[in-house]
This record gives sequence, structure tokens and C-alpha cells, in this order.
Amino acid sequence: MDNVDLHVLRAAIDWLEQGHRVALATVVKTWGSAPRPPGSWLAMRADGQLAGSVSGGCVEDDLIAQLRDNRLATDTPGLIAYGVGKEEAARFGLPCGGQLQLLLEPRPDIRVLRAMLAAIERRELFARRVDLQTGDAALLPAQRNDTLQFDGKQLVTIHGPSQRLLVIGAGQISHFLAQMAQALNYEIIVCDPREEYRQGWQVPGVQLLTCMPDDAVKQLQMDANSAVVALTHDPKLDDMALLEALKSPAIYVGALGSRANNAKRRERLRLFDLSEAEISRLHGPVGLPIGSRTPPEIAVAILAEMTALRHGITLQATPSRQPEAQLRQVALKLA
Repeated sequence: MDNVDLHVLRAAIDWLEQGHRVALATVVKTWGSAPRPPGSWLAMRADGQLAGSVSGGCVEDDLIAQLRDNRLATDTPGLIAYGVGKEEAARFGLPCGGQLQLLLEPRPDIRVLRAMLAAIERRELFARRVDLQTGDAALLPAQRNDTLQFDGKQLVTIHGPSQRLLVIGAGQISHFLAQMAQALNYEIIVCDPREEYRQGWQVPGVQLLTCMPDDAVKQLQMDANSAVVALTHDPKLDDMALLEALKSPAIYVGALGSRANNAKRRERLRLFDLSEAEISRLHGPVGLPIGSRTPPEIAVAILAEMTALRHGITLQATPSRQPEAQLRQVALKLA
């Protein structure tokens, strides 16, 4: 569950506690080009307040109008489709003839929602099952490869902790990386034992650790929802983090530096208790080779590679047109 979904969950709980009428809408199926994928959900308050999204906006407006007019299901969950036919697709802003089907829950159980929030805060992965006949919802264990399931009688959605990003170093690249990663719903933790770098940190909403990098990796217990990026360009700090991160289940481990510097880094890592398979997990130079020179461009390249990896996209590396020495000078200048 990303931060957007967490916002939906917290809003629904708050509104129900305040005594408001609340309904949930979840995208269960899409056909063609649809604005939001299956599993996207929305909390609606009867007075028109919304949290989350199931489309670009037009569908939400129609749902609120139906909720106000008591035209939505009032007792048990019901299905509603949008985009059936060209006129309706145009009316609701669904591109290229796209269609979507939603499950409406008119009476979500606040006890289940509270249990979901508690599980997420414990960084647990779980499934939520909704019975369309009764409206009952229950939480079940889930595995990393589980996906949304909908058979017309039950809806099972997968939820869990936000993606986490541990950044080693509080330098300029880290500032841009943290800001951009927040927009992609990452929970950001920055670790830098150097006081002179920490004093200049100005990105709100980011946890700042002062311990040594290897201790940070151990403390955070990096899992398959985690990524580690070492950006100090100081082997004494970056290598410490990498030694622990490469042994963890973290989905992405990267380090700043040229190809030559990362080749030397791999030689250093071979001196420790890392296997060749673990060392091969290192993304170095970090990020996609898009000719990045400035700190924000490097941050874009890093997040692009992380995003591709998360979605199972295999990218073929292209050789850099910059000479190795020039790459090294750029990296040193930006570190």
C-alpha cells in the first residue's frame, strides 16, 4: 500500500469516527486505457469530501452525486461500470474507449479499517477480502507475489507497507532524490554521520539518522519493499552501507560513481563475506545512463531505474558517450 492509499485509509477512519456517512469505491476491472489500475480506491463522504482516486475526476463527481441522492447501494456492496459506449467514455474522461468497473462499499467496517492501519504500521503484508453478498470484510495473510483477485463474488486486494528508500549521505543529490521520491510515495530515511552535511538538510518529512550507515541498514531491517542508495562518494561510508544492504532482501541497492570507481568498489566488496551473486546486485553506476550531469538529473535517473525494477521491466544498458575521466569528474563535483 503506497502513501496515497494510506491517506484514503486514514481519512475513512477519521470520517467514520466523526459520525459521517462514508462509502468506499475500488477499481476491480479495467478494459482498454483506464486512468487508474485495479486496486485503486477512493473514500467518499456524503458531503462531497474525497480521499484517493479511481479516475481523472469525472467518475468521482458522478459517484458523489449518486451518494448524495441515495442512488448508490445502501446495505451491501454493489458494482458500477463506467465508459460503456463512446458517449459515456467521453463524458467520464476515459481515454481511448477505456472502461472501468468499481466495487462500492456503502458501509465499511471501521474495525477492519483500523486493523488494516495497525498492520501497515507494523509493516506487515496482508490481503483484504470483501464478500459482495454480505458486505463482510476480513484480513488474511498474503505473499509478495499475490495480486488482486475478483470473481464477481469476492474481492481480494493486497496491502502492505510503503516502499522505503534509505539514502546514504545528506548532500545535494540526496535533497533532490528525497523530494522526487516523496512524490512517488516512498518513505524516505537519510543517514549521514557527518554533522556538516546534516546541518544543511532542509527536506521536510524525511527521517534523518546520525548513526553509521551499516548500523542504519541493520536497524531498519531492509525488506523487499526497501531500496538503499549510497551517495556520499566516500568509500568509508558508502561501502559500509553496501556491505549490509547487498546481504538484505532490499529490492534495489545502488551507489554513485563512475564505472571505474564502481569496479574498484566491487573489488573491495570481494574482500568481505559477500558472494558473487550478492555483489552482482549492486547498481553502480547508480541510475539509468541518460547522460545525467546535474543533481536533479541524477535523481531522475536513479528513480527511473528503481521504478523499472519495481515493475519488472528489464532495461538494456546503453554505453555512455562521456569519457570515463569526464564521468569521474562530474561525480566528484556533485558529491
